[in-house]
Amino acid sequence: MSAQTKTVGEMLEYGQKLFEQSDIYFGHGTDNAWDEAVYLLSSVLNLPPDADRSLLDNSVSADDQEKITALYQRRIDERVPAPYITKQAWFCTLPFYVDERVIVPRSPIAELIYNQFQPWCTESPKKILDLCTGSGCIGIACAYAFERAQVVLCDISPEALEVTAINIQQHDLDSRVTAIESDLFSSFESSANNSFDLIVSNPPYVDADDLAQMPDEYSHEPDLALASGDDGLDFTRRLLREAANYLTEQGVLIVEVGNSSVALEKAFPQVPFTWLEFSEGDGGVFVLTRTQLRQYADCFG
Repeated sequence: MSAQTKTVGEMLEYGQKLFEQSDIYFGHGTDNAWDEAVYLLSSVLNLPPDADRSLLDNSVSADDQEKITALYQRRIDERVPAPYITKQAWFCTLPFYVDERVIVPRSPIAELIYNQFQPWCTESPKKILDLCTGSGCIGIACAYAFERAQVVLCDISPEALEVTAINIQQHDLDSRVTAIESDLFSSFESSANNSFDLIVSNPPYVDADDLAQMPDEYSHEPDLALASGDDGLDFTRRLLREAANYLTEQGVLIVEVGNSSVALEKAFPQVPFTWLEFSEGDGGVFVLTRTQLRQYADCFG
């Protein structure tokens, strides 16, 4: 691209064309070439994700043109997800630091947080647990949605929890949000002090076949946060067996299992999973109450 002055719009069109001519995969915050270009350009120009389209006519300095073009090329050459390049992802309109220690935030659970988990949470939850928290995005967004709630973020990976800590600090939520290293509930005691009104989890749920066929972009994400056995349900089975012990009487469990929803229905045909529908995203998120978890405990083994 020539060094002559370009507008924001021209730089975006250039990026869009580059990406459309490449074999990169979209799915880590965007689903098309234009939005991917916007994502990378915005990080250089320090623009918010909802920047006004009037900015398209603004000139881009030669220095910034060079930086933007370098990011475009790195995205193509390395097949690395854009949020890892910029070290920032957006979830529930909130910015989060991310790197290869955690997966890129992209859960449809964001829509549930916007709606304060209605109608499943009949009262505002006082204690919330975000299992397999990664960057902490789900739990931290819940802390914004429920300003009086205490939120616990839990992950088995100490490396992921280093990223979690960065985001807790950046959002200044140390007084209400804590992080715990734990393999599921292994670091928790089953007691009233460890009972949650809401447990939310976006756990590893990719089955072996899907993992082997995933685009190159996913190879930059930690396997620990993606893979969960042959059918993608190794973690979810354990969660279903144990979650009732850590929920209040009216507590609710919400879990994302993505494409493994088919395997889950097949594994537990008697269980009345409520599958949620979303205006955006692929779904694969179920709800079970503590009462239901108790009622069908024998099914979970």
